[in-house]
Amino acid sequence: MQKLISYYKTHTDKDPEGFVGVLFGLRFMMVFFVAQFHIWQQSWLTPTIEIFGARYSMDALLRSGYMWVDGMLFLSAFLLYLPYAIAKEKGKPSPKALNFYKKRLVRIAPSYYLCVIIMLFFSALPNNSYASFEFLIKDLLAHLTFTHTLFPLSYYASPLNGALWTIGVQMQFYLLFPLLANGFKKRPLFTYVLMTGAAFLFRAYALSLKDSAMYFNQMPAFLDVFANGFLACSVYENLRRNLKETSLSKILFSIIFFICALAFYYILKEQAAESGVFNIRQGQLKRRFVFSCLMMVLSVSLCFSLGGIRIIFSNRLARFLAGISYQFYMYHQVFAVFLKKVGIPPSKSPAPHMAGEFSWQVLYVFLSIAGATIISAVLTYAFEKPISKMLLKKRNRV
Repeated sequence: MQKLISYYKTHTDKDPEGFVGVLFGLRFMMVFFVAQFHIWQQSWLTPTIEIFGARYSMDALLRSGYMWVDGMLFLSAFLLYLPYAIAKEKGKPSPKALNFYKKRLVRIAPSYYLCVIIMLFFSALPNNSYASFEFLIKDLLAHLTFTHTLFPLSYYASPLNGALWTIGVQMQFYLLFPLLANGFKKRPLFTYVLMTGAAFLFRAYALSLKDSAMYFNQMPAFLDVFANGFLACSVYENLRRNLKETSLSKILFSIIFFICALAFYYILKEQAAESGVFNIRQGQLKRRFVFSCLMMVLSVSLCFSLGGIRIIFSNRLARFLAGISYQFYMYHQVFAVFLKKVGIPPSKSPAPHMAGEFSWQVLYVFLSIAGATIISAVLTYAFEKPISKMLLKKRNRV
């Protein structure tokens, strides 16, 4: 019991500088929701939960799971801006741009390129997925340069894992990040208005098109999401340094957190009600800013909420899952599709998801999640971390 109390106190006290423990759990939660959307597309399993005698279907949350990609991008901006927010509070210079680029490349590129290689040689080529050699070269070059979201061929027709589009958007944002982060540090209001205004103009153009397929998820369409990540980080750092946490303040932040969670439920329910690909994309474009604003309030309030809430998001399991979340995001969908393609688990009908084979649906979802988790853990600890450690050591020697 004493050990439990000690662990509880350690993981609910104010986070040390440069570390936001609760965001570990929040990161994996969002990745998991996106994964559940992709797995639901294959299984059609729609569970219900019972709260105080009332039954609620998870259908809306599953159908709109793709919305949490916006949350993932928001959180990336939050965490990346943290060193700049700390530097501003201390009156110190910003981190060097060259160091930022090197760390991001070491963190992202090796695992990403490994995924591209695996998909190319173990899926695309064996299945003759390319209609021509020219298509193969163009698709591969686009993915290797993180520009695959810019071309219809490599964005929609690529057999190299559709989930990789998010990484393309992130890497494109990383190119601008030092400039935007320094701008926000020195002139926050101007930079925030500039980023948000650019995103609104870009989305307004996308909304005016008959087909926004190539626009609704381009990097400029997320600039306000990134800006809200910067703002949330600034607010967090200011509160971390100046707020005197009391029981009352923790209760207040906890109430705000739950109100935000409820607001998310309703905005996701509205998005799930959109019918047709066109309306779904329009809904995403219209709700993106509000969604990221809710993310801002939810993430900050979570950081200062009651310890019992914080420990759910900041514990050893949450940190482990967050640690493998990059690999989990890349492989969960292709693994789920692979299982279904090879008939694992076996089913009574050729389309068990349409036939409503409940036992198959449950087992399929379990195997998809468990298998993707195992694959992610192996790749994280056998490849991602050793490669990152080796490359960072080499960089430090130079």
